[in-house]
Amino acid sequence: MKLRTPILLALALVTACSGGDADPEASTRGDAVMTAAESPQLPLIELWAAGTPAFGIFVPSAGPMRGPDGERLPPVYTAEGGAQMAANPLLDYVFLNLEYGYDPAAVAAIREGLDSSERVSDKALLVRIPPISTDGPEAARTRVHEALDAGADGIVLPHVRSAEEARQAVGFFEEVNADVWSPGNPDGTILAMLMIEDPGALAEAAQIADVPGYSVLACGIGSLSQALGDRAAGEAGNQEVLAQAKRVGLPDMITANADNVAQRIEEGFLGLLMSGPDADAHIEIGRAAAGR
Repeated sequence: MKLRTPILLALALVTACSGGDADPEASTRGDAVMTAAESPQLPLIELWAAGTPAFGIFVPSAGPMRGPDGERLPPVYTAEGGAQMAANPLLDYVFLNLEYGYDPAAVAAIREGLDSSERVSDKALLVRIPPISTDGPEAARTRVHEALDAGADGIVLPHVRSAEEARQAVGFFEEVNADVWSPGNPDGTILAMLMIEDPGALAEAAQIADVPGYSVLACGIGSLSQALGDRAAGEAGNQEVLAQAKRVGLPDMITANADNVAQRIEEGFLGLLMSGPDADAHIEIGRAAAGR
């Protein structure tokens, strides 16, 4: 069983005062770091440390996505949905996308479901929060701390715009002494993922890659292609981000399907992210291509 509870207690204390430099709970954080260091690594981290491709899905909504008039409905995330994913042997991780509707209760619900099986699930829960640029660094900081407190194994920060913003993002984890797995901390247990999705960030891809203290570097190829106005240009940017991730020893994650998953594995992507009702079939193709 993951030793998550002592870490969460420390994070809960920190979240209430995360905006200030002075922290009366500093000694509690130190205890949390020691506990995290004693926690076993996730199988996902072990796979990536060995250079082995890993497979996951976007957490699906438990409710309809469209209303009776075709209007888009907000997703619904439940513990029951988490339990179903916990029972799926094909999954190494689940990806909860809260970029457009942040809700810490959704993180807690999926965590509850993942941990409701006979044994605590060993599938990593990755949570994508809104970009720093959406509501500012204070809101992003609070969301990182809150999502970790709710049981996330990793946080995904999209639309990182510069190396300076990447350093700021890494700082959110450092403030709560999260034991982030990285080339400089191979025994870490928490995942921090940064996404390059904008032309300005792409121009700083090498500098962003060089920022220490995070786990995964990825390209949001859809957003980047849209910003560049060309899918081929977006793919070229995607490949540049992959090259930078490889250079500094970081895994790269990308969406994939049955048509391209084998190609993406051959290119060197280590995180393959599927969606939709045929996700399991696509993962089976990918696992076969990866020799798993």
